[in-house]
Amino acid sequence: MESQADLSWLDAHYRAMPPVAALQLQPAACDGETLRLRAPLAAHVNDKDCAFGGSLVSLMTLAGWGLVTLKLREAGLSADVFVADTRVRYRAPLYADLEARAWLATGQAWPDIAAALRAHGRVSVIIAACVLMPAGGDAVRAEGRYVAIAKG
Repeated sequence: MESQADLSWLDAHYRAMPPVAALQLQPAACDGETLRLRAPLAAHVNDKDCAFGGSLVSLMTLAGWGLVTLKLREAGLSADVFVADTRVRYRAPLYADLEARAWLATGQAWPDIAAALRAHGRVSVIIAACVLMPAGGDAVRAEGRYVAIAKG
């Protein structure tokens, strides 16, 4: 389970990157398996008065990056985490504030990921993510591959 201090660290890290700070995202919660980020629709509205597709993908990407980074820190590992590729499926327009969720894709385990990073100095991690609709269901879904490279 992530502590409030970990979410504070993550929030400060996001705010230190000007393009990310402009998104006005907030780490909402992390239960140790899923990271949730929120952002106001007003900062992401497009010409159709719904959420901009690029903003949806950005929020999911940052949720995935944040989850991998937090889980590796939790395991006592220091690594640079990069997004390698992402597959996105837009399902419905979103006319509400954005809430992204990211979690480890099926078939992987955090202890195995940490062990691979320790053994090889790098590891590939598949993260699933979505942005939720207020009434249930997903506005968009993604699956991304992140690469972590050990520091030092």
